[in-house]
Amino acid sequence: MLARGANVFAGYHHNAVGTAEILAEGWLHTGDLGILDDDGYLTINGRKKDIIITAGGKNLTPANLENDLRQSRWISHAVMLGDRRPYPIALIALDPEEITAWATSRGLAPDPATLAGNPDVLAMIQSEVDRANGRYAPPERIRRFALLERELSIESGELTPTLKVRRTVVNERYAEVIDALYG
Repeated sequence: MLARGANVFAGYHHNAVGTAEILAEGWLHTGDLGILDDDGYLTINGRKKDIIITAGGKNLTPANLENDLRQSRWISHAVMLGDRRPYPIALIALDPEEITAWATSRGLAPDPATLAGNPDVLAMIQSEVDRANGRYAPPERIRRFALLERELSIESGELTPTLKVRRTVVNERYAEVIDALYG
């Protein structure tokens, strides 16, 4: 998204280089991605830096599919990955309150780490991934996923204080899991 006007942004204080980068040709480059509908309404749907470019050259905006997955009562976090890889995958954290209640009602140990490997839980999350995938074209769909043994957190450095995913940290911390999904 680009914006321009006298009241939009005058520039960074004592930072001419930074100002020149963000105000290219008089337009403020926000870093946000958006869709303008037929009625002229703008919907922000992601960040430019969060774009995934697959090995086949397909540009994907993970925020849309991640948000669709988080609509499930069973999922607290979903991180779509696949930059320079053949297809998108996801790392999914179970919602501890919902999954604990589900497990207790079935006489299972209410430990999210244990439940992440439970076949019934995997099938339940697969149905949620299938539901979300149904809204997207085949190259944008998550082909494989892994359940994390715990939620992402600010304390672990995986989330910012505003609860945005730090993709670099997640990529580094879960590199083996990610590689296994492509194996």
